[in-house]
Amino acid sequence: MSKLNRIGDVTAFSLSLQPNIEMIWAMKAYQHAEVYFNLISSVDPKFLKLTKVDDQIYAEFRKSFGDLKIDMLDPEELKSEPAKAKWRPFCMQFDGVVEDFNYGTLLRLDCTKDYTEENTIFGE
Repeated sequence: MSKLNRIGDVTAFSLSLQPNIEMIWAMKAYQHAEVYFNLISSVDPKFLKLTKVDDQIYAEFRKSFGDLKIDMLDPEELKSEPAKAKWRPFCMQFDGVVEDFNYGTLLRLDCTKDYTEENTIFGE
């Protein structure tokens, strides 16, 4: 079987373990972060809708992560094995609902500060 034919059997999770793939995702996440940061900086976020299902995503997020402090993120709450075990099912419920539902994203650890090396984490 050719490498191309086997690619359909590869999961996003297994690809995320490959350093080159993670770098490509990080670059794409940076492009998205730049666009979204410009949006939220120029439009009052309470009036901004990024998808048709923003309200559903937020409701499900709050059900799954009600105790997560979102204004000052703790990397351990995002990257630990128990955290990943919670995040994966949360993301998977939006398969087929949200385009690019499982892309990594750049997150600001402190929402009051800009994207800097010290204030940014790659969430996968």
